[in-house]
Amino acid sequence: MPSADLIFNYFPDLTDLQKSQFNKLFPLYQEWNEKINVISRKDIDNLYINHVLHSLAIAKANTFKPGASVLDVGTGGGFPGIPLAILFPETQFHLVDSIGKKITVVNNVADGLGLKNVKAEQIRAEQIKGEYDFIVSRAVTRLKEFYGWIHKKVKKKSIHDLYNGILYLKGGDLAEELAELHHPYQLFDLPDYFKEEFFETKKIVYVPL
Repeated sequence: MPSADLIFNYFPDLTDLQKSQFNKLFPLYQEWNEKINVISRKDIDNLYINHVLHSLAIAKANTFKPGASVLDVGTGGGFPGIPLAILFPETQFHLVDSIGKKITVVNNVADGLGLKNVKAEQIRAEQIKGEYDFIVSRAVTRLKEFYGWIHKKVKKKSIHDLYNGILYLKGGDLAEELAELHHPYQLFDLPDYFKEEFFETKKIVYVPL
């Protein structure tokens, strides 16, 4: 069975509860993926690198404060929201997806882990009410379109080192996509944090709002 040791190497200060929760991720996703396919069957054995550690890259760019609220748009099976909710138990995470089956998986995984700081909802990004400190996502669409969906859902008052905004996980050549955004941004290169080949072209695009 794939091991969560990789996560512990990169995040050595986890509590015993957090380690237990990360260890439970693979059996939970394996069980639910057989019922509702949210991760490619070929990819499930790479859960800890391709999905969990990739999600946690956001924590290398920004440490969420207790009491902060984070919206995960197009969460799919719960990424990046679920791993981040384990890492930041005092931060509130709202995980949304337009596909109800995926939210079923998210709810069951969150329940299986005993996460009290996760709310999952089937809803389109444009319909969400409320404001958040940060909005996170893993490459659900082009950044210009994503910005259009959510730029009015960010709180004005910032309590973090980074100003409130978007933290977007994306890979490949982003030059054209970033040029059409017409908004200031900052890139964090994931190979600066992780040595695995999977992260070679991966980035976080931070868009302050």
